[in-house]
Amino acid sequence: MLSPALAGLPGPARAQAAMPAPPAGYPSGYDTIIANALREGVVSVYASADLEVAQPLITAFEARYPGIRVHYQDLNTIELNDRFLAESARPGNAQTAPGAEHADVLWSTAMDLQIKLVNDGHAQRYASPERAGLPGWAVWRDEAWGTTFEPAVIVYNRRHFAGMKPPGSRSGLARLLQENAPRWRGKVVTYDVERSGVGYLLAQQDARMGSEFWYLAQALGRTHARLSASTADMIERIASGELVLGYNLLGSYALSLMERGAGIDVIAPRDYTLVMSRVAFIARRAPRPNAARLWLDFLLSRDGQGLLGQSASQLYTIRTDTRSEHTAAALAERLGYALKPISVGPGLLAAQDTMRKRAFLARWRDAMRG
Repeated sequence: MLSPALAGLPGPARAQAAMPAPPAGYPSGYDTIIANALREGVVSVYASADLEVAQPLITAFEARYPGIRVHYQDLNTIELNDRFLAESARPGNAQTAPGAEHADVLWSTAMDLQIKLVNDGHAQRYASPERAGLPGWAVWRDEAWGTTFEPAVIVYNRRHFAGMKPPGSRSGLARLLQENAPRWRGKVVTYDVERSGVGYLLAQQDARMGSEFWYLAQALGRTHARLSASTADMIERIASGELVLGYNLLGSYALSLMERGAGIDVIAPRDYTLVMSRVAFIARRAPRPNAARLWLDFLLSRDGQGLLGQSASQLYTIRTDTRSEHTAAALAERLGYALKPISVGPGLLAAQDTMRKRAFLARWRDAMRG
C-alpha cells in the first residue's frame, strides 16, 4: 500500500491506458522503463525550488506520462538534506518498498550538499539519453546532474541609488557599504549561511577566490546586514524599498521581476560572477526508480529545460538548444562574460569538511558582528 502522503494516486486503470511512446531518438528498451514507471504510478521529488517554479514542469510531465503523478515537496535545502539522510538511515535493503515515504529524486540549489550525498553513495548511476546535450561541467559520474544556470548577483533598489553610481565589483561594493554604513544600517541583506545551503555554498566559493571576500563580509557586518534563507523574500523586500540592496542573491528571480516592471536592477560583479546549478540525482534506494528516470530525463530534455524558463522565476537553462530566451548564452550576453560556473563534482566536497566548515562559520559570525 502507498503511504497516506501518496494516497489518491491513479488506480489499476492506468495500466490499461495506451503506453506513451519514448521520446524521439531515445534508445531501444526505453519503453520498458516507461512501462515499469506506469506500474509504479508516482515519483516523489524533494526539491528546494518553490512549487510555483516547478509547476509548469510537473504539469507537462504528468501530461506526457498519464498515470504517473509527481509528489512534489518544496523544502529548504538543509531540511531537504537532513530529511533524506534520516530516511536513508532506516533499516532496509538496497531499494525501499514502492509505497514508502522516501525520495526518488533530490533536486537542490545546495550543490555541495548534493555532491556530498552522491559521494557518500546515496545516488544511482544512470546514463541519461539527454547527457549529450549538457556541458561537461554539469555532470558527475552519471550520478549528479546540473539542471540550471543561475548567477549570484548584487540586486539594488533604483530609488535608493538615485544620484549614486552602483558598484561594479566586490571591492566597490565593500567601499560603498563602508561609506554608507550608518545610513544603511539594517537595510542590506544577504543569505544566512548557517540556514541556507546555497548561501553557504556561494560564500565558500567566494572565500576560495581570495581574501577580498572577508573584507566585504566585514563591510556587510558594519551595516548590520539582515540575513535570510529565502531568495524571493529578499528580492521582494528590495523591490518594495524596505531594503537598499542584497549581495550574492540568485539573479533569475530578480531578472524576472525587472521584466515585470519592478524598480530594481542587477549587477553581475565584473571581477567574477559565480553561477550555480540546481543539482538533481536519483536516490540509490528510490522506491520508484523507473519513474525517477523519466522525471530526470524530462527535466534535462529540451522541452523540460524550456519549461524552466516559463516558471515564475524564469530559470536560465544550461542547454543551448532550447527554444527559450532563458539560456546560458543569452544570460552571458545580457550580464557580460565574467560568468564562472561552479562545476558539479568532487571540488565541492571540501566545503563540507567538518573542521573547515566550523572554522568558516566562526569567521563569518565574527564578521557579521561588525
